[in-house]
Amino acid sequence: MGASLSNLTSDGSTNGGPGLGDIPESCVACVFLYLTPPEICNLARLNRAFRGAASSDAVWSSKLPNNYQDLLHLMPPERYQNLCKKDIYAILSRPVPFDGGNKEVWLDKISGRVCMSISARALSITGIEDRRYWNWIPTEESRFQVMAYLQQIWWFEVDGVVKFPLPPDIYTLSYRIHLGRFSKRLGRRICNYEHTHGWDVKPVKFELSTSDGQQASSHCYLDENELDYAGGNYKRGRWIEYKVGEFMVSGSGLATEVRFSMKQIDCTHSKGGLCLDTVYIVPSNLKSQRKRNGILK
Repeated sequence: MGASLSNLTSDGSTNGGPGLGDIPESCVACVFLYLTPPEICNLARLNRAFRGAASSDAVWSSKLPNNYQDLLHLMPPERYQNLCKKDIYAILSRPVPFDGGNKEVWLDKISGRVCMSISARALSITGIEDRRYWNWIPTEESRFQVMAYLQQIWWFEVDGVVKFPLPPDIYTLSYRIHLGRFSKRLGRRICNYEHTHGWDVKPVKFELSTSDGQQASSHCYLDENELDYAGGNYKRGRWIEYKVGEFMVSGSGLATEVRFSMKQIDCTHSKGGLCLDTVYIVPSNLKSQRKRNGILK
């Protein structure tokens, strides 16, 4: 059977038999319901029937989340009015900014699941107004083109809140952090750890809570202790996403409010040399799902 299928041409047939072009468009559309958007777009190049099925509103409606209208309402109406479902999926697969451009929401291109990012500018950071402690630094390594750099502080606390009608799923919230200040010199990325200290003394506490009573917390040392230096410090000089916890959104249709924090408020020692970029809220098994599908992006 596999050999027979492999011999079928896009519009004709082999030895007078049926070809792919003979398959009704409605049947192709039924198959597309079980495929990912990239797979659908690849098969659309085979012939006219596949191309027509790949543009079907029924196919792309099944790929859009139930609340996709909430995402559209974040944009000017002229951007999405009169668009077919395929084009709506395409524009929602790109980041949609809201809250003054300090937050973004988008659909994962492979699964159609909702993801969110929150800029450091949207967070409440203790001491952010005092340049002796914090500075805003433009960078191409942030999706928001800016990060907050901590030189030194005793009371370290970063809080945030977001309220959004997320579709039903299990989500993971994480902070994206970098130890050391980086820059480019002669085209090379270099890191300076002059101010990096204090993160191996006490762990940072991460917490989240939701409007329906869910809570999660975790603790983590952001830096290696001195005993680990001989083997190399793997926490400095690179971006790391620190998981705060998970929360579940049911099918109630109401907006979910999530409050989250990161703190190290032991004032017996100072800490510094940390870059704070973004808070991410993404479906919990999104990365593992992509690995199963052979997609490592």
